[in-house]
Amino acid sequence: MSAHSGGSRPHPVVAVVGPTGSGKSELAVRLAQRIGGEIINADAMQFYRGMDIGTAKILPGDRGGIDHHLLDILDVTDEASVSAYQRQARTTIDEIASRGAVPILVGGSGLYVRSALDVLEFPGTSPEIRASLEEELARHGTTQLRERLARVDPASADRVQDDRRLVRALEVFEVTGKPFSSFMPRRQYHQPAVQIGLDVDRAELRQRLAGRVDRMVAAGLEQEVARLAQHGLRQGKTASRALGYAQFLQVLDGTLSLEAATTDTVAATRKFARRQRTWFSADPRIEWLPWKAPDLVEQSVQHITRTLES
Repeated sequence: MSAHSGGSRPHPVVAVVGPTGSGKSELAVRLAQRIGGEIINADAMQFYRGMDIGTAKILPGDRGGIDHHLLDILDVTDEASVSAYQRQARTTIDEIASRGAVPILVGGSGLYVRSALDVLEFPGTSPEIRASLEEELARHGTTQLRERLARVDPASADRVQDDRRLVRALEVFEVTGKPFSSFMPRRQYHQPAVQIGLDVDRAELRQRLAGRVDRMVAAGLEQEVARLAQHGLRQGKTASRALGYAQFLQVLDGTLSLEAATTDTVAATRKFARRQRTWFSADPRIEWLPWKAPDLVEQSVQHITRTLES
């Protein structure tokens, strides 16, 4: 299989998606080996250098000789940006295809996946307006800002669940004069694409996630967080909120026991996996394949071939 379909048609992209802990990284490597691919990371927390154990970042020895892109591209003090990722991912897709390889996007950060695959415009930003809104939020709390958003953009007001998105939605309205909700992506591919989702057994995934967190702790998650704290982890708006990292910063502070941090991380990871399933299951273009099928790679290849030839 080649990245180019002949003529001047845009090259196709393959995406492997699904909840955390479902085996996306492993499938992507095996798929890349089979179809001549290179892998592009679409897990927002794996952008960060040094955040290895707690993000289950695939180790160099497990990458099967496959080139992996957009891992370890940010410091923990940097803020991840979907619009910046869109530019990087699309540039990387073009570069991989120019080598005759197949770009394989893999990750569970839904908006990042869609930013790479779908027609999606990002509204501008204004550091001054954002700073003013953040100051207002700190001074008066969320109620006043939520009421304002409900007046100018009721659709976003219904959807927004945290302060960061609340500020962003108001910033977009002030910068563009258009509601943030008007920039929501359509389910229309930017270029030919195939999405494969890993369909998990929920009860089994719950147990698997608990075991995975236990292994992270045994592998030195607390020490990794302590090391990153010395490099500004607490100041990182994105990195400091990562699953496990937020909880183990509290262990370092003495406000949470190791056992409680582990339990909280398991609960937060399970909740995150449920949100990921909800996000991806809303996309009718994803082909769901059983995560433990012995012929998973073969099923994936067949679906990719069928879709791109249709």
